[in-house]
Amino acid sequence: MRFIVVAILGCCALALAFPERKITNKQFLERQRDILRLFRHINQPSYYKDHQEIAQSFHLHDHYDHYTKPEIAKHYHQIYEYGLLPRGEVFSVFYEEHLQQAIALYKLFYYAKDYDTFYRTAVWARQHVNEGVFLYSFSVAIVHREDTYGIVLPPIYEIYPHYFYNNEVIQEAYRYKQQYYNQEHGYTINANYSGFYLNLHPEQSLSYFTEDVGVNSFYYYYNIYYPHWLGGEDFDFAHDRRGEQYYYVYQQILARYYLERLSNDFGEIPFFNYEVPFENGYYPLLQYPNGLFFPQRPNYAKLYEYFYNYGQKYGNNRYAYSYTFVQDYERRIRDAIDRGYVFSHDGQRINLFSEDGVNILGNLIESNPDSPDRHFYGALHVYARHLLGYSSQPLDKYHVAPSALQHYETSLRDPAFYQFYKRIVLYFQKYKSYLPSYTEHDLHFQGVEVKSVEFDRLVTYFDHFYTDISNAVYVTPQEYDSEKVQVRVRQYRLNHKPFTYRVHVSSDKEQQAVVRIYLGPKYDEYGRYINISHNRLNFVEVDHFKYQLKVGENVIERNSHQNYFYQNDRTSYRQLYKQVLGALNGNGEFNVNANEAYFGFPRRFLLPKGNYGGQEFQFFVIVSPYVPYKYHQEGYDASKYYYPRVGSGAHHIDNYAFGYPFDRPIHYDQIFHNVPNAYFYTTKIYHRHADDINASTSAHQ
Repeated sequence: MRFIVVAILGCCALALAFPERKITNKQFLERQRDILRLFRHINQPSYYKDHQEIAQSFHLHDHYDHYTKPEIAKHYHQIYEYGLLPRGEVFSVFYEEHLQQAIALYKLFYYAKDYDTFYRTAVWARQHVNEGVFLYSFSVAIVHREDTYGIVLPPIYEIYPHYFYNNEVIQEAYRYKQQYYNQEHGYTINANYSGFYLNLHPEQSLSYFTEDVGVNSFYYYYNIYYPHWLGGEDFDFAHDRRGEQYYYVYQQILARYYLERLSNDFGEIPFFNYEVPFENGYYPLLQYPNGLFFPQRPNYAKLYEYFYNYGQKYGNNRYAYSYTFVQDYERRIRDAIDRGYVFSHDGQRINLFSEDGVNILGNLIESNPDSPDRHFYGALHVYARHLLGYSSQPLDKYHVAPSALQHYETSLRDPAFYQFYKRIVLYFQKYKSYLPSYTEHDLHFQGVEVKSVEFDRLVTYFDHFYTDISNAVYVTPQEYDSEKVQVRVRQYRLNHKPFTYRVHVSSDKEQQAVVRIYLGPKYDEYGRYINISHNRLNFVEVDHFKYQLKVGENVIERNSHQNYFYQNDRTSYRQLYKQVLGALNGNGEFNVNANEAYFGFPRRFLLPKGNYGGQEFQFFVIVSPYVPYKYHQEGYDASKYYYPRVGSGAHHIDNYAFGYPFDRPIHYDQIFHNVPNAYFYTTKIYHRHADDINASTSAHQ
């Protein structure tokens, strides 16, 4: 079985084709095996004997000198003795008390002097720390430590199935385990999306997109690589233009969501007002492993505090005042944009309309450690998730019932996510409105002309996808190591036929160029043509690569498997583990593709669904002069890494703004049609049944 890998949607393309890498290093294979074992049945203590021995013999207070910052280990031991979030309780990174515990554990992992200390610390934490805190902190540490570079994380939807599959699927898995688990080939459950039982709002017909395991795991892994709380002295993200990247990731998610809305005859993402009841209700149909249900939000939910907190405890609970915090922080952001400057925490005035302005604004809105003043400008997204998620106020810090918006694994399931981040993207557009538009001279590439563009017929369909959710059920110590319990889920997911595209370009000299290809709508839900000046934010970046033009005619041919920020289905945990064991025992190979070890948007969703008769969309192709990226980490040796290290800036191809040339307002549509190095190509996307695809393929063989 193959499963989803995740990466930034259209945000950053890998500059080169990273080939599949055969891993023969025994030490690496042992580390990959050992780390995978720590992810098994995360909701139970580990029953591996070596884990139990390490957990019993390892005492943190005896190993302070094994950490590069001993004070970090001392601090964690102290708060551990005070008492942390108990095992079995729900963890959410959007509760400050939970987040601080997760950060403390991450630092304990990250500042371990060597791999052995890191591993022994992880085994100890696996047995003694809340499972949600452990899983989150451990995953973040793996992708940021130097000595765990290349370690493949297993699919999060297999490790935490409760966050990706509806309750009826989990209940069916429980029933199988209790009654029939000795079946030789395991058990397969057919899974539906949430609209199968309840359809509270017409937009729930989009659940095949909003609840897709690959789309949601993309968002989870993006926030594992770029946690909103990490940065500053602890980790340098400046080389990645982290603030601007934050904006572009969300802008692209919204653009992709809008294309899917059009395929289902919906229009613009609604805009909401905090003073007006929120129209879209949400009933998640999810249940936490401890039996607690995810909170639901009714249609036309009232958000202001009298209704939101009626009859609930206030006390020192800051989240009870989310409505006020959200209003204050949004007002301060608007004022900063209009004034053109912000103040740092020590009162220093910082110009927003500088070369780094959008990056500063992104850090400020995300409220990450690189923000000029996190306290004053605030964590807007944290309080907005509490408010819109409609979760009840907790009685204490350890008994919480987070909403779907308060987990990265489930945020994209709620339509409120898209409506809130539309507000965020519009704040960036408010800032961009003060910047000059690109002129024809800015866009023009002297001596280069795009003559024509060709695409194969574009066809989408739904096919079955299999996921191993054995981690959803509880096993005995005897069953833990035998792997006899196998529960699979079969679910329809959107896919498309592979296709090839060709760009015909003429050049008057040999030169380096950068090619960008975007996909966007041509008509709205009523069939009205949308001017590019109104449409630019609806374009999704589908390819971005460097190309060496020769003199004369160039035919640039690419296919739908070459765009590296879209990634293939990820290898399942069970298959990954077997491959590692086989390589260690000399009975096979362990091959890792950069797609597998890094992260990206699911390739299955490269195209929107379209419709049976063919729905018109348009591609925009622009060929620009190559401008080297100037923020690369000094001393970074790309030859040492087969995929970019986070924080190095190595995943950037060029120095253009994210989303260029759609990143700034367009005053004259004709400019984009006049420049010879750009080209609009209209096409149709057809949706077919999988059986029709198979029949068509057979007929041509």
